Amino acid sequence: MTAPVTACIGLGANLGDAAGTLRAAFAAIGALPDTALVAASPLYVTPAWGVEDQPDFVNAAARVTTTLPAPALLAALLEIERRFGRDRSREQRWGPRTLDLDLLLYGEAVIDLPGLQVPHPRLHERAFALVPLADVAPELRIAGHGSVREAAFRIDRGAIAAL
Repeated sequence: MTAPVTACIGLGANLGDAAGTLRAAFAAIGALPDTALVAASPLYVTPAWGVEDQPDFVNAAARVTTTLPAPALLAALLEIERRFGRDRSREQRWGPRTLDLDLLLYGEAVIDLPGLQVPHPRLHERAFALVPLADVAPELRIAGHGSVREAAFRIDRGAIAAL
């Protein structure tokens, strides 16, 4: 049997009942096969990033243990997005979305595959991901950037508010 790995997932939404969607997504993540939801962060309201002319986002993070390989975990997360109405093929990059699930960390692994990069690129620069991640996994390491706690300390979190 494969040893469980600690993985962290970033959650975001800004269409419909975004807070309700994130709460339901936590449950869907916890129901994945061979995966246990260990911790769910509080919800945060964050300004839109990339494309700024859209509603604010609600963001959060989840910490799980899983025996799923990283590509299988990502595939399961993308399926949850689809169940919540997301169609990645029809949306604008950094545009509004019903649900966004990003695999931020997968143990200590550094993965660079088509469609899967872990740690998530630019994680260390993005307050909307780091602030909730620091709630559930402050001691985990972001390859090349120190601990989540250290990275979160270095960024400007002024525009982020607890929901």
